[in-house]
Amino acid sequence: MKAFPIPVVALGPGSQTEEETLDYLPMPKDMDTYRAPMLPEPEEIAGRAAARDALCKVLALLDLAADRQPGGQVSLRGLDEEDLQLINQVMGEGEASAIVRDEGANLEVRVQESVFAGVWRLMTIRDGALIDDVIEVGPIPALLRTVAEEDAESIYKPWRGPLPPNVQNAPLLVEEVRDQIARWQAGQAPHVINLTLLPVTPEDIGFLDHQLGTGRVLLLSRGYGNCRISNTLLPNCWRVVYYNSMDTVILNTVEVVDMPEVAMAAPEDLRDSHERLNDVLGYLEQA
Repeated sequence: MKAFPIPVVALGPGSQTEEETLDYLPMPKDMDTYRAPMLPEPEEIAGRAAARDALCKVLALLDLAADRQPGGQVSLRGLDEEDLQLINQVMGEGEASAIVRDEGANLEVRVQESVFAGVWRLMTIRDGALIDDVIEVGPIPALLRTVAEEDAESIYKPWRGPLPPNVQNAPLLVEEVRDQIARWQAGQAPHVINLTLLPVTPEDIGFLDHQLGTGRVLLLSRGYGNCRISNTLLPNCWRVVYYNSMDTVILNTVEVVDMPEVAMAAPEDLRDSHERLNDVLGYLEQA
């Protein structure tokens, strides 16, 4: 019997070996959600009238902000340690925080969103000492907008001379950003440049960031993975970078807008915060 000239190949499940496998970037697995603050027993907070009064003012501001009216601030200066402790316990720490530094004045403002979306704690520190402490209600603290506008007064300086090695597409991206800034108007939808999908080198990213500049606002949102938001030295221009739970960049963008939407509390968030804080105050009134 002659040998069969063609090798027999078995077909079917498990008979094939894969030489290459798809390597997916791991996505975020954990998401921060609202957790009701852990409050002491009512009898333990009897007499904390100043803290309850401050929280009632915050609730009134939430009522305004939920109807898209301007928010405001409630000062915590002058409250004693026990009142502040109660407010700290009620406010907690939410998913967003920011920091604004003025190196010349040795001044630093630390911003922390509370567990109530749209309710922010702003602590101003100079030379290591606390000089102001307020709660602000609104989609985003007004200070962040103000500082971004001040930083954008810097004069743009175009690159002169030969490009650095391996810089290829960044100059075109800089021109696109500048063109969008020149045409942007209030209320317009953001223009997003997705650097993750573009053929850019690490040197391109470095050149782009150098041309856009870095302002004084740095905001971190931890709602789903991490999102790092920073202003540039150009008006209405932001760098927004998303990371997964393993701190790997999954989305790298430039946004031309007055304030990135991911940084702000939505109107429905403010309404939910009003309802939740109202429930907490109802509990406190039992004292």
